Amino acid sequence: MKSKNRAIILAGGLGRRLLPYTFKVPKPMVPIQNKPIIEILIDQLIKHQFQHITICLGHQSHIIKEYFDKKKFKIKIDFTFEKKPLGTIGPLKLIDDLPEDFLLMNGDILTDLNFSRIFKKHISNKNKFTINSFERSEHVDFGVIEINKNKIVRNFLEKPKNNYLVSMGIYIINKKILKYISKNKFYGFDNLVFDLLKEKQKINVEIHKGYWLDIGRPDDYERANKEFNKFKKKLK
Repeated sequence: MKSKNRAIILAGGLGRRLLPYTFKVPKPMVPIQNKPIIEILIDQLIKHQFQHITICLGHQSHIIKEYFDKKKFKIKIDFTFEKKPLGTIGPLKLIDDLPEDFLLMNGDILTDLNFSRIFKKHISNKNKFTINSFERSEHVDFGVIEINKNKIVRNFLEKPKNNYLVSMGIYIINKKILKYISKNKFYGFDNLVFDLLKEKQKINVEIHKGYWLDIGRPDDYERANKEFNKFKKKLK
């Protein structure tokens, strides 16, 4: 029997950075043009042939569960419940039927990432841990002085632009990674990366060149609503 593509969505955070929008609802349920962020993600996952989605719940879990219990989807959706914060990786220990490889993602993201493509690539390359990343640019509003060990200027950069890769909050994970996680203990993405680096384990990175927005702050949420119509066209 062919295994079903599985996705795990993290939806248990407090959403404090997104106040006041999260005063009455958990962050993944904040609507973008009348549809919760998490439902937009689930629609995308369905389009990309994921057949089983587990939503990891914590803060205000009843709101999310009640919403999806009333909705009709053509795929299996189930839930886990954390009694205390377990981080971004720790909740995986609450799931006892994980397949060999699965997708893990935050429930507050807008992206046109091709989920099925990156999932298939992870499996075909036999990766253990794949981080999907996005390049950000940051302008420094000051002149930057570079000096040598004798405190002599060796270079000067006028308002430089720094480019760096950030995690998109979307990962493909092989089940072997679960050995690093302790049950009922807080364990985040950063903890996993440090543990893998310490053991010299290979961490694969995919760089996404399309659209990605982490809806973490009020200005991100306002931007998401402004850009959503253009974003929907990218998905067609």
